[in-house]
Amino acid sequence: MRELAGYLPDIGETEFETKILTFQSKNETVEVEIPFLTTEQMDKVIEKVKKASAETLKSFSISEIVSIIDQAIDRLLDRDSLYRQKAEKLLPIVTGYDEEIIRLGLTSYLKTFRKKELQRFLIEDLGNPLLLDDFQPRVKGGFSKAMGPNVVTHIWSGNVPALPFWSLISGLLVKAGNIGKVPSTEPLFSGWFAHLLVEVEPRLADCLAVVWWKGGDEERESSIFEQSDVVVGYGGNESLQSLQNRMPVTTRFLPFGHKISFGVVSQASLDSRKTWQSVHQAALDVIRYDQQGCYSPHIFYVQHGGKVSPKEFARFLANELENFQKRHPRRELSMEESASMAAWRQREEMTIFSNPNNEVLGNQANDWTVVYEENNIHFTPSSLNRVIKVIAFETIEDILPYIAPHRSLLQTVGIAANPNELFEWAELLGKTGVTRITALGSMTSPEAGWHHDGRFNLLDLVNMVDIEAAAEESSEQFAPYVD
Repeated sequence: MRELAGYLPDIGETEFETKILTFQSKNETVEVEIPFLTTEQMDKVIEKVKKASAETLKSFSISEIVSIIDQAIDRLLDRDSLYRQKAEKLLPIVTGYDEEIIRLGLTSYLKTFRKKELQRFLIEDLGNPLLLDDFQPRVKGGFSKAMGPNVVTHIWSGNVPALPFWSLISGLLVKAGNIGKVPSTEPLFSGWFAHLLVEVEPRLADCLAVVWWKGGDEERESSIFEQSDVVVGYGGNESLQSLQNRMPVTTRFLPFGHKISFGVVSQASLDSRKTWQSVHQAALDVIRYDQQGCYSPHIFYVQHGGKVSPKEFARFLANELENFQKRHPRRELSMEESASMAAWRQREEMTIFSNPNNEVLGNQANDWTVVYEENNIHFTPSSLNRVIKVIAFETIEDILPYIAPHRSLLQTVGIAANPNELFEWAELLGKTGVTRITALGSMTSPEAGWHHDGRFNLLDLVNMVDIEAAAEESSEQFAPYVD
């Protein structure tokens, strides 16, 4: 089976070199064919997108853009639509994730981009979305308008399906032309979305492009970066540092690198009635895309003092992961991933000799692992792929010194706690560098308008243009109605 990927505006050429990416899962194989442009062709694409951004996209009102995106998302949510059927059929093969995990994950994720959610997104960042359409009065006097860039280039990573939506939709909302580089690990979804947007509104045909090039192609990247107003990059910290080193000083670079997330479970949630719900939600956060997102948990800190002990919580979690494995099997791992997991688990098993209270739980196939630890609140990442630590603690203050040194890497915390603890702990965790606090079970499903890594999604893309009160007042003397 062969599927065409990517999206190109009309640059007056019909011949393009293509790259074939091959994916295999079980007994099915998919060949993905994606355009691989020469530097000259890429220059034409950028010029086309830049021109369409200035002449077409910026003529839309923000309300019209929201409506176009909403219509496209509506069709992706419809399981009878062509693109949704493609997604449900091909993404499990391309990514290796369970079909139901893909289906449920897509539905949950796409719902965050419906009209009402996009409206919240705009208000969250801008306060007044009309700032994107026209100069708006300011409380202090004068007027301001939010001006989006002509071209935003997105360097996407592919550890989670449809992840490019955040930055691509943000670019559209600020009326920027968008050029996206798809990852080799999941090159399909962003191209489908681009085609769907153009089907909904044909005038967007030249306002975006979805292409591929080999990461680290310095000649091609340097040319693209020089012609971009903003570059949004996702990936490992080393690759992002390399990009930043090659970024022109005139190009704004917004990197989103590797992050670590964890959970905290209060004794208040640990009784015979409430514990099962907390365990179930924690397990959901572990199995969704096998912990490949920055918001996926590596550790659950579980407090002593509840009717259910931290060790019992770990055993319940192991049981729930086994139940999920039967319904939603983990994707098949590469040899490197399997070796890494086996080595990690072996190291953890060795700790039992020095601390008999520790436990390492897992099934014979090594589909998942739960490590329980006492008397050691250290903060170390897991090997992912349904590998999780449960660490007992007494007070939140005991945890803080161990997570604080990792400030630059912290992102999401999933919490099960009472209202007083929620706000008290949020204050303390925020001071250590955590930027998002949510409920267990919601760690992998950020709300619309969340502050990604503590930043504004839209404000980082725009420039504010101010008309100061003095200019407004001065202009009055030149009005035709003045004698």
